[in-house]
Amino acid sequence: MHSKLNYALQSSNSFNIKASCPQIYFPSSFAELQQLPELTAKHCYILGEGTNTLFVEPQAPIIIQPKFTGIDIIEQDDHFVVRIGAAENWHHLVCFCLEQGIYGLENLALIPGSVGAAPVQNIGAYGVELADYCQEVQWYEFASKTMHVLTKQECRFAYRDSIFKQERYNQGLITQVTLKLPKAWQANLSYAGLDALATDSTAKQVMAQVIALRSSKLPDPKELANAGSFFKNPIVSAADFAQLQQQYPSMPHYPQPNDQIKLAAAWLIEQAGLKGFRHHHVGVHRQQALVLVNYGSDVGGDIVSLAKYIQRKVAQQFSVTLIPEVRMITEQGERSFSSLSDINPIRDNTNGNSTAGNITNGNTTNGSSND
Repeated sequence: MHSKLNYALQSSNSFNIKASCPQIYFPSSFAELQQLPELTAKHCYILGEGTNTLFVEPQAPIIIQPKFTGIDIIEQDDHFVVRIGAAENWHHLVCFCLEQGIYGLENLALIPGSVGAAPVQNIGAYGVELADYCQEVQWYEFASKTMHVLTKQECRFAYRDSIFKQERYNQGLITQVTLKLPKAWQANLSYAGLDALATDSTAKQVMAQVIALRSSKLPDPKELANAGSFFKNPIVSAADFAQLQQQYPSMPHYPQPNDQIKLAAAWLIEQAGLKGFRHHHVGVHRQQALVLVNYGSDVGGDIVSLAKYIQRKVAQQFSVTLIPEVRMITEQGERSFSSLSDINPIRDNTNGNSTAGNITNGNTTNGSSND
């Protein structure tokens, strides 16, 4: 099995943060998975394309980057079954399916990252989630050195969550994802930005609109280092929302099951006056407040300090806690954002190196984060 020692990770994370790991493994077959050292007692991290990862410290744990590839299509009477290797690029999969006349994933176009990472986060955008089409996930268990197949129900998908972030966290890795896509297709235009399309729009037209919308709001990591949407959209109770709505009648909101309301994190950040905010070499993107960007820092802790500052400001104004969806990786493995120390906290009006755009209640966007 291919592996490397003292591997530099700067080109393996879209924040372009300098970090290195003591060893990285690139398994591409079941036999190679069985050659992995005993990892259950060691700190390790499963890395896809690094588009949802922040290396908080200069040293990272042992890394495993699966290299399972291939796309297999099985056509049945009323649907297509598509099996995809974990290392395939997600957006390339979406484009490939549309070229083959397989529709349903177009709302998820241009989401960065690998197919194997998609079930972990239960990726979603413009009113569609992976869970809508996932049939099963093939998963290798480190302890038993065996392969398991988990059904959609067994994956326990939730908003930006799954069993792979809960009970089965770091106990194995995903090697293949199987999707079930019905032949009977209808455009999903329910989300803001897509509702301007005609109801008879084709899947390719929907994908083109999604790409245009995402490109207009989300910077290309190759040009400006970022990890896309940094925070999850917070979900609050209907009672809490009612209180917020009294003070902010135009607050964007999306009803959820169980009498809950999803808020737009980008709108909250804008209203806190932080759209375009910059502190030294990190900042909030000028067009999309949900995106934190790295203008030239080599230190992951700078992004942590910025995120904690945003979290504090939003909590002060709205009594709502923003939680990152980006994964925080230290030398000891992944850690929760709340457990991370803020080494150099950003203070209000402490120096002339912090700037922010002018925000007024009448000139903000709808705050949609494509969730």
